[in-house]
Amino acid sequence: MTELEQKGNKIPQYIAALSVCLGSVAAGCVNGWTANINTELDEGKFNDLKIDSDAKGWITSCATLGAMVMCFPIGIICDMIGRKLANLLLIIPFVVGWLIIILAENNGMIFAGRVITGMAGGAFCISAPMYTSEIAEAEIRGALGSFFQLLLTVGILFAYVVAYLVEPKAYTIICAVLPLLFGAVFFFQPETPVYLMKKGRRDDAKQSLIRLRGQKYNVEKELNEIAAMLQESANIQVNIVESMKKRAAQRSSIICFGLMFFQQLSGINAVIFYTSEIFTSAGSDLDPKIATIIVGAMQIFGTLLASVIVDKLGRKLLLIVSDLFMGISIIVLGLFFTLKERDLVDSSTLTDIGFLPVLSLCVFIIMFSIGYGPIPWMISSEVFPPEIKTFASAAAGTFNWFLAFLVTKFYLDLKEAFGGDVVFYIFGVISLIGTVFVVFFVPETKGKSFDEIQRELNGEKSIVPSKN
Repeated sequence: MTELEQKGNKIPQYIAALSVCLGSVAAGCVNGWTANINTELDEGKFNDLKIDSDAKGWITSCATLGAMVMCFPIGIICDMIGRKLANLLLIIPFVVGWLIIILAENNGMIFAGRVITGMAGGAFCISAPMYTSEIAEAEIRGALGSFFQLLLTVGILFAYVVAYLVEPKAYTIICAVLPLLFGAVFFFQPETPVYLMKKGRRDDAKQSLIRLRGQKYNVEKELNEIAAMLQESANIQVNIVESMKKRAAQRSSIICFGLMFFQQLSGINAVIFYTSEIFTSAGSDLDPKIATIIVGAMQIFGTLLASVIVDKLGRKLLLIVSDLFMGISIIVLGLFFTLKERDLVDSSTLTDIGFLPVLSLCVFIIMFSIGYGPIPWMISSEVFPPEIKTFASAAAGTFNWFLAFLVTKFYLDLKEAFGGDVVFYIFGVISLIGTVFVVFFVPETKGKSFDEIQRELNGEKSIVPSKN
């Protein structure tokens, strides 16, 4: 075989990954929808509906509640009808949910629309990366895998910008159109060869690989590798109870559920959903909507940076640096609110330090994006033993979304009960505790094979990491 025949054409793979991840932009709009229209919701400028803080808490958190219930079902759906069709069918709940919100005559309709769009977004967070991982060659799988998180942050920023430029109803209509654009582009991409082989459709899998790798690629070699992988998976007898008695399964569960806990209890979703309200409360001279856009841009920057350095600096170091600076930055934000809300300094001093809210949240978002944003999900795919990986990953995802629901639902309640500064102190202290958790409990997985990771989790003799 020549070098050309051993390596496939990368362009079709990049196009396929970008096409499926256009849905990430739609999912990002679900996450970012409320951030820059908080004032309009307060003033009844959305369908003339009166929305108090309790209702706004439900509007914000309903999306995470919807996402939570889809972690298990979407894996089953992908196995039943295929990765491509599962992603395309998510257009329906996306559009239906947005239409319910657009036509809402009461708060209950907004709640329902948010749950439905949240279900679509949460399902997409699993089905899109699954599609990407199964169409990519190993050498670019990491790069293509980063597209999902990157375009998710693009979707959040898109929501921030559009909400700034147009009134809420038009903004929501634009959000409803995005899933249709995704469908129009992704419709022409192939099903994954892994799914087709799993269903015994070898000829179709071959055609899929030819489209993704090019005519001169050694298709048969990769088809045989996929067949061997699927056979190995089929030979594993899944018994969750017995598997959980193994030390590796127990330690991997502690690691992954711990990371999910500290990720969400850092307050990230409170920041994403209530960014403009935070800046309004801070009394910053900068337009809260502009500040929100700046924070969204910083999130994209951090995600891009993470994709470049995660395989160079390692997971553990990035998690430690990420959580440490997240904790410090959110505590600094809390200090600003203490000075302001408790009248500890005069107005001129507050004006002088008015840059602190923007600076603190920018640092917080960048640090989250390079570490605690993508890495907990990455580690989940690396440390769970194969016999429990599907179930355990879905359980960890459900746990993550449940915590996101608690944070977004009760953030405003806690703020009103104890003050914005106290809430930020709580988030900051939890982040600092999370830093300690990483130091003592999370292993470095960079450069290690799956077998080496499992040996380490089982407490066996350390293996020198491979260099690939």
